[in-house]
Amino acid sequence: MASGFKASAGKTPPKVASESEAPQPASEAIKIIIADSQAIYRVGTKKIFALEDDIRVVAQAESLGQLLAAAQKFPNDVILFEAAITTNPQEGVSELMKRVPSAKVIVLTPEADEDDTVEYFRRGVRGLINRSISPDLLVKCVRKVASGETWIDNQGVNWVIEAYRQQAAALMSPRPKTRLSDKELLIISCVTQGMRNKEIAHEIGTTEQVVKNYLRKVYDKLGVSDRLELALYCIHHRLLQGAGKGQIPTPEGSTSTPEWSEEPVPNQ
Repeated sequence: MASGFKASAGKTPPKVASESEAPQPASEAIKIIIADSQAIYRVGTKKIFALEDDIRVVAQAESLGQLLAAAQKFPNDVILFEAAITTNPQEGVSELMKRVPSAKVIVLTPEADEDDTVEYFRRGVRGLINRSISPDLLVKCVRKVASGETWIDNQGVNWVIEAYRQQAAALMSPRPKTRLSDKELLIISCVTQGMRNKEIAHEIGTTEQVVKNYLRKVYDKLGVSDRLELALYCIHHRLLQGAGKGQIPTPEGSTSTPEWSEEPVPNQ
């Protein structure tokens, strides 16, 4: 049983189906967008919410393109996002959060395993529910998420907590010394100073694609997945002690700048 936990081009998109013609309840009503690939579920879900005085459906969408347009056009408090609305729902969530950072997204999925559950919450969703959820729990979920809480079942809570516990342990525990090239250390030094790939390329005299390729190698070697984890790894392991902008640390404490003579091959 689910429970609420405090938390954390191409074609022109089809016309978004607006619900503006519906009677408008009190101004404090929860405004929700229903995004579902199946019309029968959109109709059924809308009928469930129509019975509630404090929930108003402001738009419906049957594709990711429609949803992105609706989320930017219609002010909303909650977005009900069916996973099957796109072939890659996790990337779809990321794109939605990129365009509407304040969105409170509830993902509706037939089934979510441990990896999917953790990844959805990493990407910013506020709730994860099964397609078979009862109407009363669906309404309760929407209210909880709209109020700023996170909706996740007990198993999901355990998965998310364990994932972050493992991430913290991996970043803080001693690891076998990883051999990094001078070029990799130089790029890491620039990353930890908040420089973007384009700025790094300009600073060290190479191309942005070279920087991206080296970063992929560094992530694989150190077992990190993004720039934040890389920065934390460097702090805990004092990887760049003594290095400055555009410089790399050496055993003697001096610095040097390598020559960029060729582009690396990704995943080599």
